[in-house]
Amino acid sequence: MFDLLVVGAGPYGLSIASHAAAAGLSLRVFGRPMASWRDHMPRGMFLKSEPWASNLSDPAARWRLDVYGEKRGVSVRHGEPIPVEMFAEYGLWFARNAVPEVDERTIVRISPRPGGFEAVTEDGESVHARTVALAVGVMPFVEIPAALHGVSPGLVTHSSHHSSLDRFRGQDVTVVGGGQAALETAALLAEQGTKVRVLARAGRLDWNDVPPPWERPWWQSLRSPHSGLGCGWRNWFYSERAGWYRRLPQETRARIAADALGPAGAWWVRDRVEGVVEVLLGHEVTAAEGKSATGLPRPGAEKLALTVTGASGRTRAIETDHVIAATGFKATRDRLALLSPELRSALLAVPDGSPSVGREFESSWPGLFLAGLVTASGFGPAMRFVHGATFTSGTLVRGVRRRLRTGVSGGAVPAPGRRTVDPVRR
Repeated sequence: MFDLLVVGAGPYGLSIASHAAAAGLSLRVFGRPMASWRDHMPRGMFLKSEPWASNLSDPAARWRLDVYGEKRGVSVRHGEPIPVEMFAEYGLWFARNAVPEVDERTIVRISPRPGGFEAVTEDGESVHARTVALAVGVMPFVEIPAALHGVSPGLVTHSSHHSSLDRFRGQDVTVVGGGQAALETAALLAEQGTKVRVLARAGRLDWNDVPPPWERPWWQSLRSPHSGLGCGWRNWFYSERAGWYRRLPQETRARIAADALGPAGAWWVRDRVEGVVEVLLGHEVTAAEGKSATGLPRPGAEKLALTVTGASGRTRAIETDHVIAATGFKATRDRLALLSPELRSALLAVPDGSPSVGREFESSWPGLFLAGLVTASGFGPAMRFVHGATFTSGTLVRGVRRRLRTGVSGGAVPAPGRRTVDPVRR
């Protein structure tokens, strides 16, 4: 039986594995390394975060992004966006150097067992571990507007479903959303000759400012410090003091997690969208129906007829070949489908539906640790970005070591209705 099973091999999973290996834990790591970045982002995209805020984490900080850039002879500098392809390659380099061998098979089920957990791989092998770190990224949490549910996946997809946009050349595509994923997807589509429009519920598009120089007068730095989430003391608190954030009242944390760092486009996308892409602000899709080439509704349709409603309540019809929903992710407990029903239903959740986590990222089920987006309600907006992996990995591995010393209950957790946990003090 292993000390730790890490499920997921993205930035969080690889960082946790690096810290766990350095701590001398026996572990297994499962997942396709950097899968989201390799398989679910089209070529031509860039990281929104600054390069220095995009490091995977190892205890000695030896395997940073700038070190990788130096070895490749590539510039990695503040204010210069990093291509997604380069970041994915950096993650693979990190995995080769800082992490024990990664098993690329998918874990399909995790169940509690006496003394720990059983994980089952896609080909049926069982692996047992005393603790589990679940770092499954964002893909289990894809969110598509209700009005588009039930429409053929040939006509509606999520922005994270594409490693290439080539299939849309010469077509009419409607992108739903007003954040970076929507705006950059629309820019890439327009640049390859696709007719594209953006539908956004907001009354305006927000754009991030060009970052100030790294070196600047001390009084400017004091007034608005750099941070992994942008300039300003509020962003600095969110990105650099996740442990302090954890101590805020649960209601405050939930509000910040929902509202902070709302949809916005990167400064380097703005000129590629404004005046180039049709943008319908204050609009949302309220109905969708497949249509044949003759214009009649039918299953297996070739086009999509959208009913779009504006802020005034007036509707208009839009016919399009495809809708890409760049509408984000909703990280709730119920979407952790690889957990057995017994384990999933026993996890305590906070009001937004995400699982409750303690101060060392342990869920309410002893020995089950969570990382990444699913912990944003507990530790703040940084958990939505690579930057949060550094705090998470060191803190979570300390929690794993503590749990191994105290022992794992092996499933002797009372049902949620008979169990009270203060998610702030735990």
